[in-house]
Amino acid sequence: MLNDVRTREDKTMKLYVGNLPFSVTEEALKKVFSEFGEVEEANVIVDKFSRRSKGFGFVTFSNDESAKKAIDALNEKDFEGRNLKVSEAKPMDESERPRRPPRRDFDQRPRRY
Repeated sequence: MLNDVRTREDKTMKLYVGNLPFSVTEEALKKVFSEFGEVEEANVIVDKFSRRSKGFGFVTFSNDESAKKAIDALNEKDFEGRNLKVSEAKPMDESERPRRPPRRDFDQRPRRY
């Protein structure tokens, strides 16, 4: 049965982790989630100018069973004084992406030199 064959990519599951303390590091995040299985990657999203955490991140597990255990165990649980929000990550729709105004095309103006 071809539909039952899963590639390595299909076995991984990415989790969204919200309401993180601003002081949390990627290493600390990985350590907490690794109690439930093999963590391939842990990312804390930071502001590109201030380099401060935005309070959320993503954790990728090598298999979805471990990820589901982590969701059940850690969602709404206290972590450094804050209740975590843990769920399966979903791709952002185009309509949800922040829009920025179109860039001005300065080549349209006549050059003065």
